Amino acid sequence: MQALKFQNIDLPNRFALAPMTRTSAEADGTPNLLMADHYERYARGGFGLVITEGTYTDNKASQGYANQPGIINEAQIQGWRTIVDRVHAAGSKIFTQLMHAGAQFQANRYTDQPLGPSEIAPKGAPLGFYGDQKVWQVPSAMNSADIQVAINGFAQSAVNAKAAGFDGIEIHGANGYLINQFLSTHFNKRDDNYGGSLENRMRLAVDVTRAVRKAVGEDFPVGIRLSQGTVTDPDYQLPEGAAGFRKIVEAVRDAGADFVHTTDGDVNRQHFVDGDQTLAGVAAEVQGIDLIINGNIDETNCQNIANQFPGALLAVGKKALANPDFVQRLKDGKEIADINFEMLQPKATISNELAWRKQNAA
Repeated sequence: MQALKFQNIDLPNRFALAPMTRTSAEADGTPNLLMADHYERYARGGFGLVITEGTYTDNKASQGYANQPGIINEAQIQGWRTIVDRVHAAGSKIFTQLMHAGAQFQANRYTDQPLGPSEIAPKGAPLGFYGDQKVWQVPSAMNSADIQVAINGFAQSAVNAKAAGFDGIEIHGANGYLINQFLSTHFNKRDDNYGGSLENRMRLAVDVTRAVRKAVGEDFPVGIRLSQGTVTDPDYQLPEGAAGFRKIVEAVRDAGADFVHTTDGDVNRQHFVDGDQTLAGVAAEVQGIDLIINGNIDETNCQNIANQFPGALLAVGKKALANPDFVQRLKDGKEIADINFEMLQPKATISNELAWRKQNAA
């Protein structure tokens, strides 16, 4: 994959490490040297861009997992600065992903009460490899002050990320977290200007994007990750279909987003209630916004996807977990392993992965 310029950033290739929660920070949310080793490994493995795991954005209700990193205080900023420096030294660029858990909340050191658009819990069960919680709590419906706190948290965390040396910001608007919850007709039963019509349901995505853009200035890359399905409801579809998704992409673009990062299972999976287009296919039709694509990208399909979406970055998740040097292996024609999910048991921590690798190398 050739080098390219993505926004104002020169990248050595089109491969990005997809954001993946690893719950390996200190208990107070400070990133540590184990995380620095982890992210540096992917940079040395050839990924032109590294996107971090979801990072919480305030000391109220944004944290979703125990040992999730934050970026809300000086210690956390300094912890991330070490990681950024290590990734840069290895020849890659790095974006931080800013995340508010909303109702998809398994642990939070600041509060026991999740917040969401309405008093509706996620479907399914909490993720066992991220915590021991057996059932979802019912969130409290956010009032206007709660919403403003969340927006301000994203904006200030973006400032903090820029101070830590990150090369860009990705807002987490996918996979069942807060912004995705406001877009969703499952979670969002509000009757104010954040609920009901698609224009209202996408208001939080627009407001957060606009606030982050204002906070970091015009020349700093800002994007948003979007999906329909969630981690516990992969079959959810936007009732407004492909046309509705196009409106969301256009709206975040107009609010200041430079790129959109699509994810929904398989990059080639038809994932709308109407037609046969994919999320990436719809987003690629929108002028004036760049694209990162995620969804079961591997060594067998990456070239075809790259050809289909010229200029897009390809975000690799499961294959990267199995092969931190995926890009270098692809370049060298070496064998690329499938993921063995035992490396993420009993919890999806970096330490458990390393222990599994050591045991299986013996």
